[in-house]
Amino acid sequence: MFNPQSICVYCASSSRVAPCYIDAAYQLGVLLAKEGIHLVTGGGNIGLMRSVEDGVLDNAGEAVGVIPQFMVEQNWHYDKLTRLHVTEDMHSRKQLMAQLSDAIIALPGGCGTMEELCEIITWKQLGLYLKPIVILNINGYYSHLIAQLEHAIEEHFMGEIHGKIWKVASTPEEALTAVRESEIWDSSIRKYAAL
Repeated sequence: MFNPQSICVYCASSSRVAPCYIDAAYQLGVLLAKEGIHLVTGGGNIGLMRSVEDGVLDNAGEAVGVIPQFMVEQNWHYDKLTRLHVTEDMHSRKQLMAQLSDAIIALPGGCGTMEELCEIITWKQLGLYLKPIVILNINGYYSHLIAQLEHAIEEHFMGEIHGKIWKVASTPEEALTAVRESEIWDSSIRKYAAL
């Protein structure tokens, strides 16, 4: 059983979404705090990002944000976080978020969230990130993306082994269980990168 100390959550900064997404984000934050798992996020102050952060902070947990300088200049950062790391750019932000985490959970989000998710899947495919990745498919939000990834495997753009890179969950509770039941991969996965 894998026991993460910190989990990075990718999620939307949009606040104009259905309540089921906001509620799931908050509940995930509550669960992380109660389990003593530190949250790592993009450090934003609105949307699902704010909800998961509030879920942690409202329950005496630790929430760490990583945000680029240009977003701080726009006052997009959440100033109540336990810690806030300010990076030079988006690339540095994503790299530090991965470095600070023992696992990734992707809540629903737009292009930015999906880009983060696809990039971390690629990093794991290349053996650069070996830790658990869980897609939290609230309300079937990611079903089309998951189908596309499976189609990429069927069409041999990815190897069959790459289908084990991520796990899928439907609730915050299932997501934490999926993280705990995941194995940490070995860097030997690199030999399968081009399969």
